Amino acid sequence: MTAMPTLKTYETPVLAEWTDYNGHLRDAYYLLIFSYATDALMDHLGLDSAGREASGHSLFTLEVHLNYLHEVKQGEPVEVRTQMLAHDRKRLHVHHTLHRPGEAEPLAASEQMLLHVSLDGPRSAPFEGVVLERVLALAEAHRALPRPEHVGRVIGLPG
Repeated sequence: MTAMPTLKTYETPVLAEWTDYNGHLRDAYYLLIFSYATDALMDHLGLDSAGREASGHSLFTLEVHLNYLHEVKQGEPVEVRTQMLAHDRKRLHVHHTLHRPGEAEPLAASEQMLLHVSLDGPRSAPFEGVVLERVLALAEAHRALPRPEHVGRVIGLPG
């Protein structure tokens, strides 16, 4: 089986208010861009506004690892590509990469663990219905993709 390419989840120019005194994208705004990509992933899975309202479910972010790989300057167009790494009954393990459009080299990478929740608690809840079908389909489509370089890294000094 040929793997589906990563899912393009978000694109934007780097806005002036997102940059520092050097005209570079501030570290916090990398995460903002990846957060918008997670929103788009939710839409793709059926957890858009209407889906959340109908089901009473959403995704919460449990953990994020962010790697800054190259500088990004004000006004540059960028896009996020998302890969489903794994899932279980209630969680998604995803990987976002930030790119210049049409380029393979990532500018930043973000590994994330997302939890499916019932908003009436909030409490964790298993995926079900259309959302479960879409999680399974995306996981299958990405199953044969190579494991990204920046997945599973631990921060620390040798010693």
